[in-house]
Amino acid sequence: MEVTGAARDDGLGDPALADFPADAPGTRRWCFADQLGPHFLDDPHQEVLLVEARSVFRRRRFHRQKAHLLLSALRHRAAELGGRARFVQADTYAQALDGVEEPLSVCAPTTWAARDFVLGRPGVQVLASRGFVTGEQTFRRWATGRGTDGGKRLLMDDFYRAARQHHGVLMDGGDPTGGKFNFDHDNREPPPRDGRSPAPEPWLPTEDGIDEEVRADLDRWERDGDVSFVGDDGPRLFPATRRETLHRLRDFLDHRLAAFGPHEDAMLAGQPWLAHSLLSAPMNLGLVDPVEVVQRAEQAYREHDLPLNSVEGFVRQVMGWRDYIWHLYWHLGRDYRDRNALDARAAVPTWLAELDTADLDAACLSGVVGDLRARGWVHHIPRLMVLGNYALQRGIDPAAMTDWFHRTFVDGYDWVMVPNVVGMSQHADGGVLATKPYASGGAYIDRMSDYCGGCRYDPKKRLGEDACPFTAGYWGFLDRVEPVLRGNRRMAQPLAGLRRLKDLEAVVEQERDRGTDPF
Repeated sequence: MEVTGAARDDGLGDPALADFPADAPGTRRWCFADQLGPHFLDDPHQEVLLVEARSVFRRRRFHRQKAHLLLSALRHRAAELGGRARFVQADTYAQALDGVEEPLSVCAPTTWAARDFVLGRPGVQVLASRGFVTGEQTFRRWATGRGTDGGKRLLMDDFYRAARQHHGVLMDGGDPTGGKFNFDHDNREPPPRDGRSPAPEPWLPTEDGIDEEVRADLDRWERDGDVSFVGDDGPRLFPATRRETLHRLRDFLDHRLAAFGPHEDAMLAGQPWLAHSLLSAPMNLGLVDPVEVVQRAEQAYREHDLPLNSVEGFVRQVMGWRDYIWHLYWHLGRDYRDRNALDARAAVPTWLAELDTADLDAACLSGVVGDLRARGWVHHIPRLMVLGNYALQRGIDPAAMTDWFHRTFVDGYDWVMVPNVVGMSQHADGGVLATKPYASGGAYIDRMSDYCGGCRYDPKKRLGEDACPFTAGYWGFLDRVEPVLRGNRRMAQPLAGLRRLKDLEAVVEQERDRGTDPF
């Protein structure tokens, strides 16, 4: 992945991108619901303000399990802190803060809107952000001069290498452990042929009295018509406390990390977890410092001789891709979310918005949407190559898809989804983040999953009643965006193939008729 400097908004004069101080000991620390770990405090005895704002759930229609997880984590943290916490349940953040007279400090929030809000509040001192391996100022120093004429591009791989060297992660002296920084080529295997997960089932948390209270409140809010949700209710599947998060991390390192690498891009019907860590949600809640996650992963490698391709692949996700996306959210500026280079204008279809699989015959879509409805989570390949690929091919508005991903995934936040969806998934930035669209036909899904075997659609066919919507949709997509992509050297071969299709006109008409209807 690369980012061109031409798209960079350096934020000069933007208060949200100021060089904030590192700490403010002696103040009460206001922690947002994604800042719940001890690393957001300056000392273990610091007093804390936690705010539960009900209006958040009225503004957006979240997945039921996401709303549950957020409230459960916030209330669990308040209970853990006991008398050190002032826990305010209010309609809005402003209403809650109006009742607080003492000075507050807060680590810089994770969205533009939240930073603007805290910067506008009197008596609130904003500190440098936490919860990532590489700090914002460090990234800006690294990025300075890149992407300009004669400079280097902002490649994720370059950033990841620099971060590994700077933090001394998986390094043997001045060289990367194993002789190279990236073992991705070893991690692209299809799913196991026997259809079984390559790892044992993950550890899952047990709900408690706080979860019961959260569920009762959500039920009441829905009955009152105050809020509405999408997706199925519990049980809670993701950690809501630091203790639970560390338990899941240990379980992953001890029983699942070794199998993670080879099949990390694979999909299996009925096996949603595979060997994935399931740490994105608690990490994005701030329940564990990613620095600690990376250190423990390297320690497990050193002590237990785990496969390096699995360990490196996991480390790259945490301190490479996750950090990279975080920094690009700020680096690319406030208006990046509005990009729509491919002029995609279709609305999110009702069946997708409602996670309704009743009329879906495409096995991959039905399986992935069903998994999302049941758990509020699928791993990165169903997100990118099924859900994102579908939206890209069908021309769904990227801003609407960004909002949908944000609301529907338990680990979805604005900073997560804006670069991932606008740039990586929907190519709406015109090639700023990814040099070509992540569009593919049914052959990729057939190779990397077991969905196609029993599907009524044939991944090899692009025309007819049994034509795969992804295979046909791929050519329909290329035909629609060909004028925009004509100058893209990485698209030269696919576009040449498009021009050779003798049945192109019929395929385009077929896919135009299909539109975003269920298939």
